Amino acid sequence: MSQTVELDEFRFECGESIPELELTYETYGEFDGENAVLVCHALTGSHHVARKGRGEENTSGQARAWWDTVVGPGKPIDTTEYFVVCANVPGSCYGSSGPASEHPETGDPYGTDFPAVTVADWTRAQRRLLDHLGIETLHAVVGGSVGGMNALEWAKRYPDHASRVACVAGAARLDPQCLALDAIARRAITSDPDWQGGDYYDSEEGPRNGLALARQLGHVMYLSKDSMEAKFGRRVAGRDGERDTFPADPAAAFFPYRDVESYLDYQAERFVERFDANSYLYLTRAMDDYDLAAGHASDEAALAAFNGEALCLSYTGDWHFTVEQSETVAEAFRASDSPVAHHVVESDHGHDAFLVEPGKLAAPLRDFLAKGVRGTAVRDTAGNYESESDFAPVHASLFGGG
Repeated sequence: MSQTVELDEFRFECGESIPELELTYETYGEFDGENAVLVCHALTGSHHVARKGRGEENTSGQARAWWDTVVGPGKPIDTTEYFVVCANVPGSCYGSSGPASEHPETGDPYGTDFPAVTVADWTRAQRRLLDHLGIETLHAVVGGSVGGMNALEWAKRYPDHASRVACVAGAARLDPQCLALDAIARRAITSDPDWQGGDYYDSEEGPRNGLALARQLGHVMYLSKDSMEAKFGRRVAGRDGERDTFPADPAAAFFPYRDVESYLDYQAERFVERFDANSYLYLTRAMDDYDLAAGHASDEAALAAFNGEALCLSYTGDWHFTVEQSETVAEAFRASDSPVAHHVVESDHGHDAFLVEPGKLAAPLRDFLAKGVRGTAVRDTAGNYESESDFAPVHASLFGGG
């Protein structure tokens, strides 16, 4: 069941502060003093990482537990062995302080008066929550997508506080193409007349069209060409399935309404019912701004103080956070003398693979949590570590190898 803690004044990296920080979180399993695992959610995820039982009520506002295939009894992050904590990050809209929260001085939602948030702010807020829970050190921090950036920030900011860090489908920073697409997504929201400068909370609709367009663009980023071809091709959807999320196109009656359009419209309709447009602006800005090397001469220097082991896990079909970007992170860990494995998974599912193909993630993540980089199922692109079974480096050709 979701819980919310009220913490004292929180000062954000931007220099602004709020008098009270609310963090909504869930825990799973029993804490024995040494078995805590922090799970960091992706961009529009929440603290509701897994179900605790059949038929339980979902109080997070999210459609479903986003990593229920990975977290739970007998699963890769086994809650019979580990005490799992997952917190909704500041700036989001699933219970933690964010733009939709009440401004204590006005009684109205903050809107765009809420302070700008960063991934470092998320990490500092999580540290405050763990202090509240009486957890001094973590067995591991695990995060996917921008949650992987969050996990890397733990290795950088609190190098002695986690024994293991797993960055799944993540990167040290976004590339210019993804920055550009995120900028277009934000512009879709802010150019919607119903955005009203962020003060739309008293209106009936809010910037639904703008948020829907932003989400559709995001979905295209999360899929690969191969997965889109297999899932949709150029197939035509029935006219009965046509959505009316956006204003009618006068020419649409002549041209076919395709499966891929139907999918995007359906996803957009679902998303605008559960997510706040201002939060989408804030969270994408935080992701875009993140740079592992910030404040240091290099990624290697940023990770120099980390004393644990690291896993970088990437997917061949992911063009949002690429295999090459994960290798860059792994090289930084290697250069700083941290035991690290970069495990590459063959997949044509794109960025969404870490959510939709849990079977390919299960073994390496389970073994990394249990045994570190020498886990039986953990493979490394550089071939630096001999696992307990026969070892074979993977995908060396991606990096100029044989």
